Amino acid sequence: MKALIIAAGEGSRLGSLTKDEPKPLIKLLGLSLIERVILTAREAGIVEFIIVTGFMGEKLKEKLGNGDNYGVNITYIENKEWQGGNGTSVLAAKRALNEDFVLLMADHIFEAKILNGLKEVKLKNKECLLAIDKTPKEYIDLDDATKVNVENGRIMDIGKKIENHSGLDCGIFLLSPSIFEALKKSIKEGNQALSGGIRILARNKMMKCFDIRDAFWFDIDTKSSYKKAEKILLKQLIKPRDGPVSRFLNRPVSLRISKLLVKTKVRPNLISFASFLICVFSAFFFSRGNYFSLVIGGLLAQFSSIVDGCDGEVARLKFQESDYGAWFDAVLDRYADAFLLFGLTYHVYSLSGNHLSLLIGFMAILGTFMNSYTADQYDGFMKRKLGTRGHYFRMGRDVRMFIIFIGALINQPLLILVIIAILMNIENIRRAVVLNKRCYA
Repeated sequence: MKALIIAAGEGSRLGSLTKDEPKPLIKLLGLSLIERVILTAREAGIVEFIIVTGFMGEKLKEKLGNGDNYGVNITYIENKEWQGGNGTSVLAAKRALNEDFVLLMADHIFEAKILNGLKEVKLKNKECLLAIDKTPKEYIDLDDATKVNVENGRIMDIGKKIENHSGLDCGIFLLSPSIFEALKKSIKEGNQALSGGIRILARNKMMKCFDIRDAFWFDIDTKSSYKKAEKILLKQLIKPRDGPVSRFLNRPVSLRISKLLVKTKVRPNLISFASFLICVFSAFFFSRGNYFSLVIGGLLAQFSSIVDGCDGEVARLKFQESDYGAWFDAVLDRYADAFLLFGLTYHVYSLSGNHLSLLIGFMAILGTFMNSYTADQYDGFMKRKLGTRGHYFRMGRDVRMFIIFIGALINQPLLILVIIAILMNIENIRRAVVLNKRCYA
C-alpha cells in the first residue's frame, strides 16, 4: 500500500518557525515533522511514499531524497496551485494512484497502530475511510479541530463549525480513487479543501469512519501547538514499568538531557556504553576505601542511573529502537550492577575484614541478577493485564541505584548491601507469587 503525504503548504500560522524552511521540515525533538510521519508509517509497514510539494518544495526534496536514508521509497509531485486548498494537493496525485492508498498530513504526528488498524479494513464499492477520535484528549484544541458527524459507522458531515459532532478528524485516511472525482466536483463548486471532497463522498454514503480509540495523534498548526507537541512526546517516554525513583526523580532529569541529545548525532548504544563506563568509574571509587571516594562513587552511580534512561528516550524519539539495542543495554546494565556491588563489597571487606560482608555482598549481587531475570516475565504479564499505558508497582534498578547513592552519602556501605540483598530477593519472591497466581487463575 502506498501513502500520499500532503506537504505543499506554507504553514504561516507557525510564524517565525517557517521563515527559512517549509513547515514539514520544522524540527521537533531531533526530527522534522515529515520525517516523523514517514518513520511512523514505516513502522506500520508502509514503504512507498508519494509526497506532494509546493512551498519550498526543493528543500523538501533535498532533505528527504529518494527515501533511502529512511528505508523507504519516495517520489514527488509538485502542486503548482499549492496556495489553494489542500484538496488541490490530493488531486495533483491522481495520475500516480489508481488503487487504494493512505493519505497523511505532513504536520500530523500519530501512533503507528492507527495505520495498522486502517490497513486491516477492506474497502468496498469505492468507499473511503477516515480515522476519527471520538474521545479526544485534553490537549486537543477543539475550537480548531475539524469535526465529523457519524451515523451507523458512516460520516454524514465534516467541518470546523459542526456543533453536535461525533468525533474529530485525525487527518489520516484510507482512500479509494473515488476521492479524485469527488474533489473535482468540490473544486468545481468553489471548495478547494479536502473536506469538500469528503463531504461529497459522505452525501453519497461512501465515507466510513475508523475509531482510533486511545491511540495518540496531534495536529501541529501553531507555535503553541508545537510546544504542546514537544511536551506530549516527552511525557510519552515515561514507561508503565518505571519504578518510583525513575518516574519521579530520574525521568525529569533524563528527559532534559535527552532533549539536548536528540539534536546531536549521538546514537542510543553510545549512551548505553557511557552509562556503563560511569558505573565502572563509580566502582573504582568505591574500591578506594575512604569516605570521600565513597561519596564520589555514589554520585556517579546515581548519575549513571539517570543517563541509563536517555538511551531509550533518544531511541524512541528518533525511531532508532532495535532488538539489539535493548539487548545491548540490558547486558551492560548487568555488568554495571556487578561492578558496583562488587566495588561496595570490597570497600566493606577491606575496612572490616569480616567474611560476613562477603556473604551479604553475594546475596545482594544474586538478588540483583535474579531481579533482572524475572523482569521480562513480570513486565509482560502486567502489560497484558493493564495494557500498554497502565502503570504498576515495580522495584528494580532505579531503586537499587538510589539506595547506593543515599547509603554512600551517609557513609553506610554495609547497610546498602543489606538493604539491597533483602529488598531484591523479597521483590523476586513477590513477582514469583504474582506470576504463580496468574498461572492458576
